[in-house]
Amino acid sequence: MDNKTMLEGILWDLKALGDLFLHGSIESGTVKVHQAFKDSLNEVLNLQNELYLFMSENGMYTVSNVTETKIEKVKNKYAENLEEE
Repeated sequence: MDNKTMLEGILWDLKALGDLFLHGSIESGTVKVHQAFKDSLNEVLNLQNELYLFMSENGMYTVSNVTETKIEKVKNKYAENLEEE
């Protein structure tokens, strides 16, 4: 397994873990439990950001700009689908 694939998997795991901590903090029943989930969520978000920056700096995670034309095309496609229902 190459480094990019491994790091993408870790990034995905961090995103999933963040989702779990978010729901735990929302649904927690006591202040102490809420704070524990909130602290854990913040830590996972920081790790996620650090990993994203590392991957981005090393060309493993690229983001491309989308033109306004492409956005409108997708928007219209979904608008047509909604009209059909």
